[in-house]
Amino acid sequence: MNLIQDLEILDDLDAPKLTAEEAEGARKVYIETYGCQMNVSDSEIVAAILRAHGYGLTRDPEQADVVLLNTCAIRENAEQKVRHRLDIFRAHKRKQRPGLRIGVLGCMAERLRHKLLEEEQLVDLVVGPDAYRDLPRLLEEAETTGQAAVNVQLSREETYADIAPVRYDSNGVTAYVSIMRGCDNMCAFCVVPFTRGRERSRPVQSILDECARLVEEGYREVTVLGQNVNSYRYTENGTVVTFPELLYRVSLISPELRVRYSTSHPKDCSDELLHVHRERHNVCNYIHLPVQHGNTDVLRRMRRTYTREQYLALVERARRIVPGISLSTDIIAGFCGETEEEHRDTLSLLEEVRFDHAYMFMYSERPGTYAARKYKDDVPLEVKKRRLQEIIELQTRISLENNRKEIGRVHTVLVEGPSKRSPEQLCGRTDTNKMVVFDRHDFRPGDYVRVRITDCTSATLFGEPLGRTTLAESAHTEPALI
Repeated sequence: MNLIQDLEILDDLDAPKLTAEEAEGARKVYIETYGCQMNVSDSEIVAAILRAHGYGLTRDPEQADVVLLNTCAIRENAEQKVRHRLDIFRAHKRKQRPGLRIGVLGCMAERLRHKLLEEEQLVDLVVGPDAYRDLPRLLEEAETTGQAAVNVQLSREETYADIAPVRYDSNGVTAYVSIMRGCDNMCAFCVVPFTRGRERSRPVQSILDECARLVEEGYREVTVLGQNVNSYRYTENGTVVTFPELLYRVSLISPELRVRYSTSHPKDCSDELLHVHRERHNVCNYIHLPVQHGNTDVLRRMRRTYTREQYLALVERARRIVPGISLSTDIIAGFCGETEEEHRDTLSLLEEVRFDHAYMFMYSERPGTYAARKYKDDVPLEVKKRRLQEIIELQTRISLENNRKEIGRVHTVLVEGPSKRSPEQLCGRTDTNKMVVFDRHDFRPGDYVRVRITDCTSATLFGEPLGRTTLAESAHTEPALI
């Protein structure tokens, strides 16, 4: 089986992000990235470290000397797809490329190192998310000794603040900037604190410098990243800089730079942060605000630290302070002990909040988490599937109804590139993070274009372009009804 064609069997949700450019080097590295935006950012750091040691990038795994899979361990489905790819690469190594080195990076590394290395013998190196600086040495060790090389040690200091990422998966318009690593929240279902360690924030000036370089290189949007991004705290000259202050400073770099962030925790979404959204025209009026469930008892079992009522009060406050703000969320169906009544509370919360978008999943037990140790995964699979389908159907209807309200409005859209549907059309996002497709004309990626919305699906807006604009010019007029 062709190594690239095999990817076609993966669904979009867990399909990897691939190397988007070739880079010269004596030895070629092929990188597949699974999971969240943070993993994409990590792969850009890995590419930078390896390039500095003479490695090049390749889009073709058949030509690679080293294959690296940057992994996600949040859901069982993602792990199974990584394992499938490892089987494919191991067979390719055995039959055609005996000198190929196969490595697993990131979140699966610590948890599955013994199985991957010793029991199943699928890989040649395993490297945790805080050990990427050690990759060149580990590759050399695996090459010279023929033995597996491992470094999964977590760090309380590592932020990679001094490394300029190789943005190999970028469209040249939007970029990710990691501002902190790790998580201290210890939600019952989540493996991240065990795979990525404790929270530590990157120095303020290094973040501002990276964002300024991106502006100089022509980028028009940055998304600042962290596992719990709005818990960012860094002491600078004796003064604590919190996330709202950092976001405000990033927004001052250029009036033509859009600023987003992900992912936030409801407990850290402060009024101060909401006022930054309101006051700064280039801080996008969109927040991904994971609720996870609509029932307070389930939220308590999940160790989410807020009630249904507190979450709804936060939503009301956000919409009052920032009129027109767009919200998305995460929902888990079938968590331990979930009853039909508790499930209906999730459905009613979706109806009440009316999110623009949601990431919706069945609960899958992750070894080592609080839930795996303390609770029984007792909701039958068929019940989980049915409840998830009910959530998906409801949210799809809500998203469509929300999008229909956009018809007739004019939005400022940042052009990201050609539409997947047709090379004669372009696509980009509104300030509120809604994808818009419109005719190409003479617009180019990186342009801000005023677009009147004419039609929609539950996931996409369609419109007619009215002309170029600037972010500063559009700040006082969009969205508008024409």
